[in-house]
Amino acid sequence: QVQLVESGGGLVQTGGSLRLSCAASGIIFGINAMAWYRQAPGKERELVASIRSAGRTSYADPVKGRFTISRDSYKNTLSLQMTSLKPEDTAMYYCAAWRPYDESGEANFWGQGTQVTVSS
Repeated sequence: QVQLVESGGGLVQTGGSLRLSCAASGIIFGINAMAWYRQAPGKERELVASIRSAGRTSYADPVKGRFTISRDSYKNTLSLQMTSLKPEDTAMYYCAAWRPYDESGEANFWGQGTQVTVSS
């Protein structure tokens, strides 16, 4: 199994920045795909950014140019640098990972989430 623990959320003003981190532990060798999702109250969960084999990254349109996903395989951490934050970025942010050597379908492992609140 894989355990994921997020940190770094908090309250920030519009235009501010936050850096989320996700510490991965357990059977993590061979994990090629990880991602950040978010869910705002009353809304469906959405994929924010992902990083896959060979370091390929992708971003949801609303965060392109503002968020950057990165992974440190030596430290087993996943990060999300968020800049120019907007009130609509307010949500619970979740770290997710796929099974080793798998990148298809939905993520298999999830963290508990970290709350990001952007005040206007």
